[in-house]
Amino acid sequence: MKFSFLPYLLAMNRCHLVKGLLLASISFCTLSLTSCAQEVYQSNQVLKDVEILAADSMGGRLPNTPGHAKAQQYLVQRFQRIGLTPIGPEYQHAFTFTTRNNATPQPGVNLVGMIPGTSDKVLVITAHYDHVGTRNGKIYNGADDDASGIGAILALATHFQKQKPQHTLVFVAFDAEEQGLAGSKAFVANLPLAKDRILLNVNLDMVSISEKNELYAAGTYHYPYLKPLLEQVKVPQGLHLRLGHDRPEQGPNDWTLQSDHGSFHKAQIPFLYFGVEDHPHYHQETDEFKNIHQAFYLKAVETILQAVQVLDKQLPL
Repeated sequence: MKFSFLPYLLAMNRCHLVKGLLLASISFCTLSLTSCAQEVYQSNQVLKDVEILAADSMGGRLPNTPGHAKAQQYLVQRFQRIGLTPIGPEYQHAFTFTTRNNATPQPGVNLVGMIPGTSDKVLVITAHYDHVGTRNGKIYNGADDDASGIGAILALATHFQKQKPQHTLVFVAFDAEEQGLAGSKAFVANLPLAKDRILLNVNLDMVSISEKNELYAAGTYHYPYLKPLLEQVKVPQGLHLRLGHDRPEQGPNDWTLQSDHGSFHKAQIPFLYFGVEDHPHYHQETDEFKNIHQAFYLKAVETILQAVQVLDKQLPL
């Protein structure tokens, strides 16, 4: 979620719409692979990832529960299948955290993999895989929050494994975001690479539900040099890319510190955060795969990929 302290992909020669079923009769094809057949596969894969992570069998992915361990193992397998390189001996980076209601240290696990670029300068692309679990017998599946962000970073990793980036890309699935951004705080406090190598954090948290077809990119208020880069992104028809939700005077509508990018910002590492505004399914048991806006989600993933492509080409090496 956007943590509150108050309660594929660049089109190749315009490969147009593919008409067919994408799990739920979606017509969509503007992804940047080598054929429309591959595009359909990858679209199905990103949706499949969200569906699996948001299944009842994951029990809402509350840290240190069987469902959370199942989600973690699924993501390790996906990192392996994509071919991400671990930073260190394995993808799992363990840490401990406490919560407001429990001062006893609890174990957490961030999952970290990378795609080396021609430059050692790094873009860190993140989303969180935990959610709030089961409450009063009801499973809070967290499809939008944040299985959608995890599905997107897996799609980006799949793309850049085929189309090698200039910058080194580090992909992190954070744990315990819902527990006060604990996973990202631990990552930033114990960076597995030199801080001066990191140019930017691109964080994805809730990118699959919007009645207005609006995807927000927050962070240009603090880092205005990013605005002209985002203005170069070719946004798919029907999706509106908005800049905002990052100004101090917006109060609770200022998202600067409300998800894992906030941990990077506090450490003076620039960020871009992609997300949607709150909706009726936010932190409800109705945040299920069947309720995400699949056509919007695929366009959002396309937009984010194109944004990362622009950043990779134009940020310093």
